Amino acid sequence: MPSWTFLTNHAHVLLCIANDSNVRLRDIAERVGITERAAQRIVGELVEAGYVDRVREGRRNSYRLNAERPLRHPLEEDHAVGEVLAVLSPRR
Repeated sequence: MPSWTFLTNHAHVLLCIANDSNVRLRDIAERVGITERAAQRIVGELVEAGYVDRVREGRRNSYRLNAERPLRHPLEEDHAVGEVLAVLSPRR
């Protein structure tokens, strides 16, 4: 695996959620290449920042993206996170 990538782990986690709203933290961690604890922390940060809503469904969580939220860096703040996800998500 390369020593750096163009996207952060936060972006990778968002992509996992965008592709499967019922994805488990264990699966996010495996796909992104991080620990389950790191995946849990990142999802928590995304929820706290308003990019993701977490909905408890029985014993599992389901996630809903807030695609209209602006990107956080000043260079990109005129764009919504949904724009990035639309480009990077697999075509269906």
